[in-house]
Amino acid sequence: MDHLPQLAGRPMVTDGGLETDLIFNHGVALEEFAAYPLLGDPAGRALLTGYYDAYASIAARAGAGLLLESPTWRANPDWGARLGHSTADLARANSDAVDLLASLRVRYAAELGMRDVVVVGAVGPRGDGYRSAGAPSPAEAADYHLAQVTTFAEAGVDVVTAYTLTTAGEAIGVVQSCRERGLPVAISFTVEVDGRLPDGTTLAGTISEVDDRAAPDYYLVNCAHPQHVLAGLDADLDVSGWRSRLLGLRYNASTRSHAELDDADDLDAGDLDTISAGHDRVVGRLPGVTVVGGCCGTDASHVARLWGVDPGVVDRDRLR
Repeated sequence: MDHLPQLAGRPMVTDGGLETDLIFNHGVALEEFAAYPLLGDPAGRALLTGYYDAYASIAARAGAGLLLESPTWRANPDWGARLGHSTADLARANSDAVDLLASLRVRYAAELGMRDVVVVGAVGPRGDGYRSAGAPSPAEAADYHLAQVTTFAEAGVDVVTAYTLTTAGEAIGVVQSCRERGLPVAISFTVEVDGRLPDGTTLAGTISEVDDRAAPDYYLVNCAHPQHVLAGLDADLDVSGWRSRLLGLRYNASTRSHAELDDADDLDAGDLDTISAGHDRVVGRLPGVTVVGGCCGTDASHVARLWGVDPGVVDRDRLR
């Protein structure tokens, strides 16, 4: 696809916190927080299909487009090795993920239209998405992420999005690997409760640094509550126009810090009124936002609220 509707101002629904939804709401044990192994059996693929169906239904109710994001946040070499998966295993999983989403795009075409459903290859950080220790250089990151990006390119994704990044260096490397394979790319940073990245840098400074070296097509912020995103937006004046580069938001449900979430054994689903009100304040500062969804602790009910629609009952017959 040579057209990304989110870049042209088209409102786009994306999904919620896949891993926390599966673990806490569906009772699925995800070793190392990895969802991609579900692609390996029919029951897992059916579970993922039902998950995406809910967000397609929200998009239809909202009159918006849909980003179908692959369940591959952990499908990279270091995390795959912890699960005993080889390079070939990971390539198969990343390819299978895109194949599933491509089939779902056809499934949803009658309701949403083929051009309004975008297949996204999701990349995760090499390390922990909540910490910046051992941050790779741009060259190291480009080399590390190239295999996954190459598989996405061969499988036919529309865009790659790297989520929960904590440093400029890794972001630059991801962009470089995508450009090498001719792919559009978006970069999503996470922020702490003070609105700064885990390494202490500001959103403004980090976006400017990445844009100077290897500009992606757009940016997002994910894995942070609206209150935390607001803190980051209030920290710097928009002298360079960096806020206009932020087109996407994927919120955490909880106001807890990343450290507190790491230590928690329960699901903090947050307060829908607080999340919704906070989102309204965020988009007041980011008028260019087109992509809205959730992250840890959120499910379809959170995303539906952000889009101002009743989550309702998924009518799968309408989506076929």
